[in-house]
Amino acid sequence: MSATRDHQVFLSLGGNLGDPADAMGEALRLLDADDATEVIAVSSLYKTPPWGKLDQPDFLNSAAEIRTDRAPRDFLDLCLDAERRLKRERRERWGPRLIDIDVLLFGSLTLHEPGLDIPHPRMTERAFVLVPLAEIAPNLKIGGKPIAFHLKALDHAGIERLPSARDWWKQASES
Repeated sequence: MSATRDHQVFLSLGGNLGDPADAMGEALRLLDADDATEVIAVSSLYKTPPWGKLDQPDFLNSAAEIRTDRAPRDFLDLCLDAERRLKRERRERWGPRLIDIDVLLFGSLTLHEPGLDIPHPRMTERAFVLVPLAEIAPNLKIGGKPIAFHLKALDHAGIERLPSARDWWKQASES
């Protein structure tokens, strides 16, 4: 099925309230259920310290490779709809959240519109984004430089890869 999808997209997913793994898995299942979208690869889960606002619980983060026929704004709307369906509330920048989905890359597209910047403007500053992304796309280039180049400049302290199968997202939790 993926051979028919026009756009390769990379996402960062995270959360630190409730059951973030369950929320990220449900978000990925919602995206995968879309007729124009397919989840191709998902990283392991990573426990990461908070970034930006430090007085909050640790996060769980992952990255996903997606193929879609949707246009960038339409795909972002699909991601935002998944967040809304999972009861995401936007109260505080960098604050605690049930789920967060960021579009990192959309093919080789560069786009700057209100509410949509591709490539994501701060992804190369965040180890919690690049570490899971490097797991599923080790040869990826960002801004013409290998992902490993960007990772060397970042502090990885406190980032812990959790034992999880690569298909952890496919099954809803029993809780």
